[in-house]
Amino acid sequence: MAKEHHYRARLAWTGAADGPTGKDGAFSRAYRVEIAGKPPLLGSADPNYHGDPGAWNPEEMLLAALAACHMLTYLALCANARIAVVAYEDAPEGSVTLKDGRMRFVAATLRPRVSLGAGADRAKAEALHGAARDYCFIANSVNFPVHHAAEIREGALA
Repeated sequence: MAKEHHYRARLAWTGAADGPTGKDGAFSRAYRVEIAGKPPLLGSADPNYHGDPGAWNPEEMLLAALAACHMLTYLALCANARIAVVAYEDAPEGSVTLKDGRMRFVAATLRPRVSLGAGADRAKAEALHGAARDYCFIANSVNFPVHHAAEIREGALA
């Protein structure tokens, strides 16, 4: 049986300092996320929902979590397979829309660009993206498809 891991965070609505919520909906969406031993993360709603465009919003953080989990899983799988990855970038995109009467993510696409060391098994490196999808617990926790459009090359990323 796998070991269970627990995570904790603290979230506070910092926008309250600008005044309470009211009938007109004009209130600050600012918040602060704190995790022990780490710098705070300042967030807000998406600008489409009256948020601060300069702050992290939950939609961006979910997309970043998907991309980061896939990358970390992929790198571990490559290391276990003795495939030398020398660079990795991603430009993930996600879509949120009304579905079944609720706003929700309906899909995400990860676009990892991977650079391999000389002589690395490119076919195996490509196949490991599928395995990374199967093992990434963030992707396994969402109820929408997470697609991959990987680009793999030998040498430096351009």
